[in-house]
Amino acid sequence: MLTGDDLGKLKDEALWHKAPRTDLFVEIDPQQKERIVRALQRSGHSVGYLGDGINDAPALHAADVGISVEEAVDVARESADIILLRRDLDVLRTGVEDGRRTFANTLKYISITTSANFGNMVSMALATPLLPFLPLAAKQILLNNFLSDVPSIAISSDNVDPERVSRPQRWSIKDIQRFMVVFGLISSVFDLVTFAVLLLVFHADEATFQTSWFIVSLLTELAVVLVLRTHRTALRSRPSRLLLWTTLAVAVATLAIPFLGPLSSLFGFVPLSAPEMGTVIAIVVATSRRRKGRRHGSTGRKSERNRKKDPGRRFPAGALDLTSGGRGTLAPQIRQGCAERLSNDIRC
Repeated sequence: MLTGDDLGKLKDEALWHKAPRTDLFVEIDPQQKERIVRALQRSGHSVGYLGDGINDAPALHAADVGISVEEAVDVARESADIILLRRDLDVLRTGVEDGRRTFANTLKYISITTSANFGNMVSMALATPLLPFLPLAAKQILLNNFLSDVPSIAISSDNVDPERVSRPQRWSIKDIQRFMVVFGLISSVFDLVTFAVLLLVFHADEATFQTSWFIVSLLTELAVVLVLRTHRTALRSRPSRLLLWTTLAVAVATLAIPFLGPLSSLFGFVPLSAPEMGTVIAIVVATSRRRKGRRHGSTGRKSERNRKKDPGRRFPAGALDLTSGGRGTLAPQIRQGCAERLSNDIRC
């Protein structure tokens, strides 16, 4: 707890350190409310502030998200970004959770798609100068991209793990680049193994080589969508029905493509023998297991670094005003929302 008198004695630098670790601010004047909001912003938080009085206007204006109610004074409503038509903080929680789910699924799509494309690009660049033919023809690449995009579209409907909804996710280009490079290169390593097996063991011609790598590349992408969509094991985190069934449908279509006669010939595919198909499937399984193992390892190290970096940080950003002492129109709803921790973006 931090009182207005104590806060007035703190310099801005001290408040930057103190504010994120304070649960309750009491007897705070309007200027001090604004100082708290800016201190939380200065320490890296995105701040939401809820208020309905004239003295809340500076803090509402300074916050990243200002929240007020329909019964609030005019200046508070004009300063707010969100006006609650009902006295219910649950709508804020729902909005925050929906936003975090959307953001988490967006990150899934970007990470998985960029890593797959990067891996395929590296494999093509390495194999093309060494082979007397192209690893994949242009029409085969287009078909690969089309089929792999079908389940990727369904990622928007995917289930999100509770731990990814319980705290804000940050947009980090470095994390996406690291994900793309690490998992893309893992895919390229197994692609090179595939090339070696096809050429040295099966002595594959152009059509057989292209058919085999098309299946390996596409099935690996489909498996990766299900494997890398969560930090948990497959049994503990189920994908949405739309994502699961579209992935399975495309996987079945991929395995059937070499055996569709005239349609296969149109794209330059040929039927594979049982040993060749078995080897292709084994490589896909090995690639998926290796990527999942790497994902668990990198996730564990990242969590440990975050705990060491800031062990005292308990709550994410936000500021919720409780200084009315029961006299404001929002006091009962604020206390209820505070007690239930309706949103990790609201600080009590």
